[in-house]
Amino acid sequence: MALETCFRAWALHAPQAPASGISNGRDRLLVAGNLSKPRLSVASPSPLRPASRFTCQCSNAVDEVVVADEKNWESMVMGSEAPVLVEFWAPWCGPCRMIAPVIDELAKEYAGKIKCCKVNTDDSPNIATNYGIRSIPTVLVFKNGEKKESVIGAVPKTSLATIIDKYVS
Repeated sequence: MALETCFRAWALHAPQAPASGISNGRDRLLVAGNLSKPRLSVASPSPLRPASRFTCQCSNAVDEVVVADEKNWESMVMGSEAPVLVEFWAPWCGPCRMIAPVIDELAKEYAGKIKCCKVNTDDSPNIATNYGIRSIPTVLVFKNGEKKESVIGAVPKTSLATIIDKYVS
């Protein structure tokens, strides 16, 4: 989704085609970097038009919920500069399935401001034990590697948004 936003922004800022409607085909859309941190640039080598440059920072705005587990917990949550919302869930949990779309919506609305992660308690029981997770769904908010808030159960989106707003600058 973030990369799609970059393409839309590029379309708005890209050099316009000549009045004839025929493009010389020399404008280039460049995607560089690896899949986890793509960079988008537009370069126009035309001598008639100044070279325009638009660089996408979509790696800074992840608008999806990512899976955190015991392998990536430290880098994904504890080492994050942005606040992190972590949902503890399990595939067999009905209320977890109810809150999942809410977490997805929050990830999109707060893209670039917070990071949203999911931890499957069946796959990563040690993380759940370390944070005293006894009931799911449980949502924890971390900032600077510290647990700041805890919400147990399938709560309304407004409740989670209110908590997130406390930690978003």
